[in-house]
Amino acid sequence: MTDSKTFQGDKKLPMNSLLASAEKKLIASTIRLFPGWIEGYHLTLMTVLWSAGLIGFGWLAGADRHWLWLSSLMIFLQWFTDSYDGALGRLRDTGIPKWGYYMDHLLDHVFLCSVFIGWTFLLDDRSARLLYVLVLICTAFMSSAYLSFAATNEFKITYLGFGPTEMRIVFILLNTGLIFFGPRFLETALPYLIPISVIVLGIIVFRTQKYIWGIDMKEKHSGIQAPVGSEGSNMQRF
Repeated sequence: MTDSKTFQGDKKLPMNSLLASAEKKLIASTIRLFPGWIEGYHLTLMTVLWSAGLIGFGWLAGADRHWLWLSSLMIFLQWFTDSYDGALGRLRDTGIPKWGYYMDHLLDHVFLCSVFIGWTFLLDDRSARLLYVLVLICTAFMSSAYLSFAATNEFKITYLGFGPTEMRIVFILLNTGLIFFGPRFLETALPYLIPISVIVLGIIVFRTQKYIWGIDMKEKHSGIQAPVGSEGSNMQRF
């Protein structure tokens, strides 16, 4: 049971994704290699640079697709700084939990939009419009996670065995496909990516609302106003 008066945004639920275990071990074994002058909040703010790079290299890729190799480097670097910022703050007890929660996830949104903006320079108008639809769907995943946290005080960012790291790998794979096969690769994939994303989003929203409904019903039947984030039902988080 989590205390409703205690901020839990810096304490994610256990990450259940394909690469979560390996990623956790990597971070634990290398976190002490950072020099003392680098703090977690420095890493958080680096996402501004990586996002600007994505847009700039995407624009350059309109003339030469090989610039997308550097876009993929920006995605990797964002994974690196985003994975280590909170861990570094906890290790040195210099973390700023509420600021970190706000800025980290605001910049995650900026980063996500930058990935898609970079791709628009390569696509025709019709495909660019489809890409905007996919952006809205992807941001809905993020909104669902934040709203669920507000309702439960449990911060979960992996669903159905998939999380931010796996999503970045998908972005890099799409970049690689664009480099080797051209814009037609993404233009062909978009009509399939959109309905698949909508279906997955529907599953996550259905299961999330069911979990929160169970918490509410438990509180009503017990006659006690349980704190937000309580073990309101026996259902496992997925």
